[in-house]
Amino acid sequence: MTATVLTHENNGVLTLTINRPERRNALDVATYLSLAEHIRAASTNKDCRALVITGASNYFTAGNDLKDFQKPRTSGDSGGIILLRSLIDCDLPIIAAVEGRAIGIGVTMLQHCDFICAADNALFTIPFVALGLCPEGASSVLLAQIVGARRASDWLLRGKTFGAQEALEAGFITQVTHAGQALAIAQALGDELAALPPQALQLSKRMMKHAQRPMLHETLNYEFGLFSERLQSEEAQAAVAKLLKK
Repeated sequence: MTATVLTHENNGVLTLTINRPERRNALDVATYLSLAEHIRAASTNKDCRALVITGASNYFTAGNDLKDFQKPRTSGDSGGIILLRSLIDCDLPIIAAVEGRAIGIGVTMLQHCDFICAADNALFTIPFVALGLCPEGASSVLLAQIVGARRASDWLLRGKTFGAQEALEAGFITQVTHAGQALAIAQALGDELAALPPQALQLSKRMMKHAQRPMLHETLNYEFGLFSERLQSEEAQAAVAKLLKK
């Protein structure tokens, strides 16, 4: 069985590649848990200095695997929430390299990365309302803080697709690269960060996130309760079934 998350370590920079190209790197429970496990393990590994997250085959991720949305909900945190908590709690600098599409949680998870390198052909969509769902990933609070309330309404309520240049102008991403170059530039940034004094680097990030982390975890809890309710609604199940049929 092919691993759904590929790992590559070089000079203290750990690259995690979402590897489900046959599903456009859609995230199922196993992939969420694998990503979270690697992130938490890296956080306690003294030899690891920075993380890079990307997707295989020049496609970041199509978001949550829609097939999982049709399964009965279980108690406790979902795989997506477990991944998001690992990102929020990580003191290592996290860099995302985005090529192709980023959809749903593939966009909201980027809010918890410190740097985002996106190819000039990258497209971002947060289609929760169109799917009969509601915001997740702490986007109901965090997105407006990053890009402003008006643009957050455009992206969250209308589900407007936006490109790399708009994302850059809004302050959502760090830089735009040529197509096919996002990963190389993200890894070069990882090398730069890995060369810095690691304790000072991690302490500085921890200080920057100190006041925000409790709020983000509380927001995840609030959103998750509502998202779970919406997921069981006739409205959402009909929208998901329609998409899967296509």
